[in-house]
Amino acid sequence: MAHKHRRTGRVVRTDPYEPIVAGEDFRELRRRYRRFVFPVTVAALGWYLSYVLCAVAAPGVMRNRILGEFSVAFVLGLSQFAMTFVVTYLYSRYADRRLEPIADHIRVTIGEVDR
Repeated sequence: MAHKHRRTGRVVRTDPYEPIVAGEDFRELRRRYRRFVFPVTVAALGWYLSYVLCAVAAPGVMRNRILGEFSVAFVLGLSQFAMTFVVTYLYSRYADRRLEPIADHIRVTIGEVDR
């Protein structure tokens, strides 16, 4: 946000979050977040796309039965759900250990600034 100063007429920036976003703690928080999210997102999308490509390129293989009446396609399809739960669990652990301490520090800093 910006507004004109009454006396000088200059535009004054009044973004209350600017000092926080510019701070080293916030940059470290974003760096750690990206360090986890980008590779995991690429891996998850790769796993999903490989499933789709296998279904299109090798339907005969996908029809093969491997666990009783369950086909390769069925088992790999269920693995998509399993992957979602595993990624969620891993992110939760990662966030608790690597992100929340910095976020808590930023919150404390904001609280001290407001006093």
